[in-house]
Amino acid sequence: MNNSEIRALNLNDLKNKLLDEKENLSKLKFSHSVTPIENPSKICKSRKLIAKIMTEINYKKNIKK
Repeated sequence: MNNSEIRALNLNDLKNKLLDEKENLSKLKFSHSVTPIENPSKICKSRKLIAKIMTEINYKKNIKK
């Protein structure tokens, strides 16, 4: 998911996507701790996507004030 796709989402969709990504990250971390996953960079990409989504949520909240 790139930045333009994230910006196109509304606030409720962003919050739902954030919850999904946090759940995905926890699953990745757990599976990596049990047995190493093939591509551990997925964890880093997931964290970065969460940060992008959180940044956009904060931006949209501040615009509405």
